[in-house]
Amino acid sequence: MGAMMHTRGRRALVPGCLAAAVVSASGCSGVQSALAPAGREAERIASLFWWMTGASFVIWLFVVSLAVYYARRSRAEKNRRRDQWLIFGGGVVFPGVTLTLLLIYGLALIPPTVERAPEGSLQVAVTGEQWWWRVRYIRPEGEQIVLANEIRIPVGEPTQLRLDSDNVIHSFWVPSLAGKMDMIPGRVTWLTMRPTATGIFRGACAEYCGTSHALMAFYVEVMEPAAFEQWLDHQARPAVAMTDPDGLRGGELFQSNGCGACHTVRGTPAAGVIGPDLTHVGGRLSVGAGILENEPARLRDWLASTDHLKPGVHMPAFGMLPAADLAAMAAYLHGLQ
Repeated sequence: MGAMMHTRGRRALVPGCLAAAVVSASGCSGVQSALAPAGREAERIASLFWWMTGASFVIWLFVVSLAVYYARRSRAEKNRRRDQWLIFGGGVVFPGVTLTLLLIYGLALIPPTVERAPEGSLQVAVTGEQWWWRVRYIRPEGEQIVLANEIRIPVGEPTQLRLDSDNVIHSFWVPSLAGKMDMIPGRVTWLTMRPTATGIFRGACAEYCGTSHALMAFYVEVMEPAAFEQWLDHQARPAVAMTDPDGLRGGELFQSNGCGACHTVRGTPAAGVIGPDLTHVGGRLSVGAGILENEPARLRDWLASTDHLKPGVHMPAFGMLPAADLAAMAAYLHGLQ
């Protein structure tokens, strides 16, 4: 009875592993998955992963089959010469050839994956801060459009990213669009994105960089070229003047509480460069570098409990202000569309 159950267990091993692989693969999707590629570079990386997974499974299956065969074989069936060839061929030659072919295939993918974008492509400079992202669009005439914690790029066109850091090592990674690239103080690194589908994709810092490393995210929105150009033109303009009472009062509180010493809001006296540019913060996808939804209630939470929501952050919390003042400042920031 025990032998029968053992045999059934062996027979169920391969189907069970295949079922587990299918279930695992079905969960490998979403806005931050390297196995749901939406860019040329990400497609190459995903292809390499699946080839490596398939080859590894074949090697595993072959070796396990040999082990099962010898475990079940009777002593009378022994053939020393044949056994030596099976062990050498299945344990050395077959895995060696398979892994060598995978190595050649993987090395061949490197040049097109790290290739720089053609001259005249969209240029975006990203600086890793603690713990947020400073983003600058560099137009051909030299104009720089500054924003933070969000990147938007046109579909079907290459974008050249210039990456650096002025504090510690970060690593820029948007799994669905491209590979990861380190951002090293004192050095400039480059990453090219060639998106193939529109949508919103999540990125993150992939190198431990301090207390709030896990809270250093951002979003990349891939847009149709015409919509992207319209959006970028809007980002280059100064903030629209507030007209509603809450927004007007919130703007006054923003200035009187010293927020303009660290943040820029173009078109107003606020001209600080320490923190993120907030000129159009109300139109962004998130608050606090990808950790909160961009809505007035979450903006109020951020202002009141900055150090709680993102430990170690350099921005002070304003929880000592009356709730009405915090609500007015949140309304002002959300109105900066």
